[in-house]
Formats: sequence, structure tokens, C-alpha cells
Amino acid sequence: MNQLNVQRGAASVIEINKVLRNTYLLLGMTLLFSALTAGLAIFTQATPLNPILAIVGMYGLLFLTQAMRNSALGLVCTFAFTGFMGYIMGPLLSYYLTAFSNGSELIMTALGATGIIFFALSGYVMTSRKDFSYLSGFLFVGIIVAFLAMIASFFLAIPGLQLAVSAAFALISSGLILFQTSAIIHGGERNYIMATITLYVSIYNLFLSLLNLFAAFSGRD
Repeated sequence: MNQLNVQRGAASVIEINKVLRNTYLLLGMTLLFSALTAGLAIFTQATPLNPILAIVGMYGLLFLTQAMRNSALGLVCTFAFTGFMGYIMGPLLSYYLTAFSNGSELIMTALGATGIIFFALSGYVMTSRKDFSYLSGFLFVGIIVAFLAMIASFFLAIPGLQLAVSAAFALISSGLILFQTSAIIHGGERNYIMATITLYVSIYNLFLSLLNLFAAFSGRD
């Protein structure tokens, strides 16, 4: 019985390491592909996509990826989703490059800060082996509140509300990185495609939130 438990434990560790390795490999590839599509949008001077079309495309590809997560088509959907997300980010980056004299510095600073936060949080989870599954309820409530506040910021001229929303999404994204990494190393997430998507969206939102915060405090020339 003890030998059987040891064998099962060893097999579980191997599977977890495989999911972790595949997740980070796919995450790196999708981030690179997303950067390429964003660069393409900037180079071609693409105009911002209609918000309704952007939302339909984003959630449509997201749900399609989830539906295909256990097949080879899941990888195709993953790259389609992340490529689309990168492309719709392109016009926003173009805005920062033209509206701010230090636009390129803002983008690179936000990108660097995003990378540092991601690796610091992921490294902390993997070295401490702490279980952050208890964050699920807090994150769910936080996402709903932040989303409602974001909608309110479009209609209410409340000073600082947009910055508060960006700060909230930065914190929520950081929490999701802790949660998802913990789910992988504790065997709660066995599908590397879904793990990649969760981490990608967290990094995407973290970058945009930090970029908005840095731009607000830097001023516009």
C-alpha cells in the first residue's frame, strides 16, 4: 500500500511538472505572438475596433478556446485569442505613443513592472508551495465590483474613479497569478491550455492597468 501511494505521488508530481512546463512554454509563445500582432496593428495604424465587436470577438474566442481545451484545436484557438487581444491593444499603444512625449518609456516601464511582478509572484508560490485556493471567493467578488466600477466610470465624472479601477484590476490580476500558479503546483489545474489563458489574461490586464496608472502620474506634454 505504501509503495502504491509513493508511485501515485511520483506520478502526480510528474504530471504537475508537465502541466507547469507546458503552461510556461505556451504562455511565452502566446505573449510573443500577442506582441507581434500588437506591433502589426501599430505599424498598419489600425483604428480601435468597435467596442461591441471587440467584446464579441474576445469572449467568443475565449469560450471557443475553453470548449476546445482538450483537443489540438485548443492550441489554435489559444493563439487566435491571444493574437486578437494583442491586435486590439495596438491602437491603445499607438495612443500612448502619440499622446505622451514619453510614451515609449511608459510602455516599457509598464512592461518591465509587469514582468517583475509576474515572476516575483510565481516564484514565491513555487518556492513557498503555499495554497492560494482560498483567494477564489475574494477574486470573484473583486472582479464583479471592479467591472461594475469600470462601467460606472464611463458614465460618472468622478475624479480618480478610473485610477481606482486600474489599481483594483492590478491587484486582482496579481491575485489571479498567485491563484492560478498555486492551482497548477497543487494539482488543481491539469489543463495547460486553460492555465495559460488565465495567466495570459492576468498579465494582459496587469500591464494595461499599470500603463494607465503610470501615464496618469506622469502627466501629458
